[in-house]
Amino acid sequence: MAFSVGVPRSITSLRDYSLAKFWADLVAGITVGLVALPLAMAFAISSGVPPQAGLYTAIVAGFLVSALGGSTCQIGGPTGAFVVVVSGIIGKYGMDGLLMCTLMAGVMLMILGLTGLGTAVKYIPRPVVIGFTNGIAVLIASTQIKDFFGLKVTTPGDFLGRMSALFSGFSTLNGAATATGLVSLGVIVLMMRYVKKVPGSIVVLLGGTVAVWLLRLPVETIATRFGGIPAGLPRFTVPHFRPELMLTLLSPALTVTMLGAVESLLSAVVADRMAGDRHDSNTELFAQGVANFCSPFFGGLPATGAIARTATNIRSGAKTPMAGMIHAVVLLLILLVAAPLAKEIPLCVLAAILFVVAYNMGEWGEIPEILKLTKADISVWAITFLLTVFADLSVAVEVGMILAALLYIGKVTATTTVASITPGYVQEGMAHSLQVHALPDGVAAFRISGPFLFGSSDKLSVIDLGLASLPPVVLLRLRNMTAIDGTGLHALEGLADRLHATGRTLVVCGMRDQPGRLMRQAEFDRHLGHENICPTLEAAVVRARELLAAAV
Repeated sequence: MAFSVGVPRSITSLRDYSLAKFWADLVAGITVGLVALPLAMAFAISSGVPPQAGLYTAIVAGFLVSALGGSTCQIGGPTGAFVVVVSGIIGKYGMDGLLMCTLMAGVMLMILGLTGLGTAVKYIPRPVVIGFTNGIAVLIASTQIKDFFGLKVTTPGDFLGRMSALFSGFSTLNGAATATGLVSLGVIVLMMRYVKKVPGSIVVLLGGTVAVWLLRLPVETIATRFGGIPAGLPRFTVPHFRPELMLTLLSPALTVTMLGAVESLLSAVVADRMAGDRHDSNTELFAQGVANFCSPFFGGLPATGAIARTATNIRSGAKTPMAGMIHAVVLLLILLVAAPLAKEIPLCVLAAILFVVAYNMGEWGEIPEILKLTKADISVWAITFLLTVFADLSVAVEVGMILAALLYIGKVTATTTVASITPGYVQEGMAHSLQVHALPDGVAAFRISGPFLFGSSDKLSVIDLGLASLPPVVLLRLRNMTAIDGTGLHALEGLADRLHATGRTLVVCGMRDQPGRLMRQAEFDRHLGHENICPTLEAAVVRARELLAAAV
């Protein structure tokens, strides 16, 4: 089997690498590294793990995605899409379960890249993607309310329970935390609008931390909750493997795989548009798989392409994947040098940053466009969104995909028709001309148009309903049948057998490549005879005349 993974962009970019490109990559790498710092910690904290886990993920996975990936400017690391999944896995299976799940997802992503199956993620319907993106954004925002207002409550994992606890404990509101959070949120929003070149998250991270430290404000910080961030290199540790959890973790691992594949490829597409480039999907997915496989060995989380950080990287002037590798090195240096200072970061400031992240990732502008679609598409979006918020992301994705698949089957089925093309045997006014190939008496002709798959095989009832009145030879034209599967082939075999049982003969003609290959592979000629499978309509008419002559 030929593998689909190509040469990483970090290698191909060396062909014309220059000092000018290095300086551009250096500036971009430092900038996006500073932007990634608060986000990595915030995503980790909101996922229910210590902040250093997010930093370790951004360092290890971020470096590997840039070094091995198929995108020129992609930045990898922890993202908001995984917050809900990670917290749910930890709540059910603990940290061991999360590390196992990430390892499994890494293997699956590598397989997708190696086999070229990664491109299948483009078939995920837009309503499903928007539905769980909206839902994840709502969930992320709901997890930050406690820290933003400094509430002294214990929040459960489910959305309704969390909101009920927050409402009941709102009287414990911390004025200092609320004020700090509101100011931080306002600064980020204003800078996003008026000072776009300066990352607002870095400004509030530094400003909020200094303000809380100088004024001795009574707000919760990383130190008060986690005891600070350990300095030094990420420690290599082999995760504790629990074989009994493998089957149980298969569903969340598939969810992590799908989210990782979808978000990384979406981010790569955004990068292509901004940088005028074209990424290699399979190479990118293989790199994401390697990154997710290695991340747990350093206590890291699931990782994927980060759209906001990738966009920041490009706007900052990145030219090659070297910028992404520099961003990982910058985070490592911060971890080695400034980790003791990070313990003073207020959690309400990180909550404000994540409120903005949740809003930006929510793709709220897509909802009006979804509402212009069919009722079926709207239903898929709404069900995916509601299940994401009120049930479980894995369930939401699975149900959304099943609904979308059923709707797709319905739409495809509607395009398939089986109709008479013989004057005198017209069904519901669907008369067609055989043009120059006149049919002899004693022959009825029908044609199948469109894909003849499992959802449309029952349309052969058009022929069965008039079975008693059909002449000795039934000609079935397949020139316009674009594809067939096992169910469709079985339906044709059944039709041939039923006609034979009543003394009639089925002749088929004009198969395209895919239907023809499947018919030969399945030995379809056993049901009607090899001589009754004709390449053209003209040959089928000749065969019909032979059958009629032999019957006289």
